[in-house]
Amino acid sequence: MNVLVALRLVPDVSGEIEITEDEKDIDREWLDLRLNEFDDYALEEAILLKERGDAKVTAIAIAGDGVERMLQSALARGADEAVKIAWEGDAPPSSRTAARLFAAGARDLSADLVLTGVLSSEETYGQLAPFVAAALDWPCVSSVNEVRVRAGVCEVVQELSGGATATIRMATPAVAGMQTASRPVRYVSGSKLREAAGRNIPTLQLSVEAADERAERLRVSLPDSSQRANLLPSDVNAAAAALRQILTEHGLWKA
Repeated sequence: MNVLVALRLVPDVSGEIEITEDEKDIDREWLDLRLNEFDDYALEEAILLKERGDAKVTAIAIAGDGVERMLQSALARGADEAVKIAWEGDAPPSSRTAARLFAAGARDLSADLVLTGVLSSEETYGQLAPFVAAALDWPCVSSVNEVRVRAGVCEVVQELSGGATATIRMATPAVAGMQTASRPVRYVSGSKLREAAGRNIPTLQLSVEAADERAERLRVSLPDSSQRANLLPSDVNAAAAALRQILTEHGLWKA
């Protein structure tokens, strides 16, 4: 089975975030990026399928700053191949357009199963997996935490509310949005990363029309930082005194 894993780089929110002048996006010029956490789970689950003898794994991403290094890391993790999709835009494509690009890549690479993260920090609606499936006219299940392949048939375990799970059988080709992997994400040694760093990442030139965006982003804003947490001293007596002062200042304590 040929498993295609769609990977995305997302802003590292642990760093400083600034807004563009038009207030419609974050400033990406000096932004640190990291592999989307849920895509990381998708990659791990694909490699687990490979280790059970059920899959060949190809990591795919849309071209941009840092993407080649991310794909080389995927090769170090155990992916068999890695490719990037050409993209000329200044900003990453929307989930609708990205889905068309990943779907075209799945056709070009003859994928049997597409795995991607259920959502990302920039795409919290969880649209990518369903959009890819719609573009391909393939079945799709999201919120998946395990994938099994038996005799060419794909079974996924989906997490439901209240801790319940459902096992769903899908005809392939199919798409799954991963919420987690069935095992923790593995550690990759520095030697494997150095070895993979020398591998060339080919580029797919795909002719895809940008999606007609039917929603417009009006404004992006940072969290209100006018109210901050007060850290109490570690000493019990000092902490009690500080807490009393805070309550008194807010009219919640009367001596």
